[in-house]
Amino acid sequence: MINRFAVILAAGQGTRMKSKLYKVLHPVCGKPMVQHVVDQVSLLDLKKLVTIVGHGAEKVKSQLGDVSEYALQEEQLGTAHAVMQAAPYLGNEDGVTLVVCGDTPLITSSTMEALLKQHNRVGAKATILTAVAEDPTGYGRIVRNSEGHVEKIVEHKDATEDERKICEINTGTYCFDNKLLFKALSNVSNDNVQGEYYLPDVIEILKNEGEIVSAFQTDSFDETLGVNDRFALSQAEQTMKARINKMHMLNGVTIIDPNNTYISADSIIGRDTVIYPGTSILGHTEIGSNCEIGPNTEIKDCSIEESTSIRQSVAHDSTIGKNVAIGPFAHIRPSSSISDDVKLGNFVEVKKSTFGKGSKASHLSYIGDAEVGEDVNIGCGSITVNYDGKNKYLTKIEDGVFIGCNSNLVAPVTVGKGAYVAAGSTITQDVPGNALSIARARQVNKEDYVDQMINKKNS
Repeated sequence: MINRFAVILAAGQGTRMKSKLYKVLHPVCGKPMVQHVVDQVSLLDLKKLVTIVGHGAEKVKSQLGDVSEYALQEEQLGTAHAVMQAAPYLGNEDGVTLVVCGDTPLITSSTMEALLKQHNRVGAKATILTAVAEDPTGYGRIVRNSEGHVEKIVEHKDATEDERKICEINTGTYCFDNKLLFKALSNVSNDNVQGEYYLPDVIEILKNEGEIVSAFQTDSFDETLGVNDRFALSQAEQTMKARINKMHMLNGVTIIDPNNTYISADSIIGRDTVIYPGTSILGHTEIGSNCEIGPNTEIKDCSIEESTSIRQSVAHDSTIGKNVAIGPFAHIRPSSSISDDVKLGNFVEVKKSTFGKGSKASHLSYIGDAEVGEDVNIGCGSITVNYDGKNKYLTKIEDGVFIGCNSNLVAPVTVGKGAYVAAGSTITQDVPGNALSIARARQVNKEDYVDQMINKKNS
């Protein structure tokens, strides 16, 4: 099998983005653009991947990790100059090298695989990924010869009237015979207005040497979109969102209103789950089968098991079991673990807490820094008082406990197995198992008090 290599161009700052964040790190559906590209390229059975970094090099390296080697382009002197930085890694290798830009987040492995197969099938030394543009203005045109091979690439400003009628355009993604690529790169000139070294010049060099230059035309113009500004970023976002939603629907997920549903690229959703409008599923979230999510719900970096319902609520960085009912208007904050058959109702907030199987907090409660056992009932308006202004403390509520409405559990405190806490209590000491704890002022009724006050005012 022919060795395959890839070079990803990710050195530019992207001044047209008008952002402190380097261009290739701008997210599309929750994942940086360059990560989308690397994830797709990595499906191609490569021997080696080299990413060209420049602006924001350390942040790009931190994002991509050890899946790639890195070459630094200290000065951004054009695309040919960028690829040349990979010479120490690839210059002497035999095989085929794919060159793709890190700001093309919509490109797919299947398209790149087809490009590579076309390259090998016709015995080309360079193959260009092309697309048909409805409006090719500003793009380099692909001029083919009678055999269908590329005769030349003509930039729009240099094209004749007939050449400008050509709608097949250069997308900026290529594959090359590796050794011929690096040989040709050494002959690329910067004798142009910008004083830069351009990768398309390699095509002209190879043509002049009598080599075959081929082209593979993708039927998806959207895949070739290069993101250079915030408007293009929004276009990529919409296209990626539609692609992700379609994938889930074809896999058996019901999305009631795809135009108003946002699902990150790394989310996994089981069959027969229903996603209602206004829902955002972010980060690395995994949702089981037969769930109901939404409407107007935000979930990020959560693991949710089957047959769970989350309505008009927010859940972040937590694990949620089977047959759980959450919402409406609940908030599951990070580091929470919700077991099977739990109910967390309206205006319940849970933070860094565990809920045992079958426990309930049906409404208007705050449970923070707590360990809640199985089959616990937490009454309306009850809270764990976990913070003294400096430190946070743990509340333990053991199995089978009943917490009456409007109770305060002042941590650190433990309510023993099977105990009852009377409504309106403020618990500051441990409650033994099977005990009834009452911690509230004794009720005093002052009879005729209102009449006495009225008479006093009138006297």
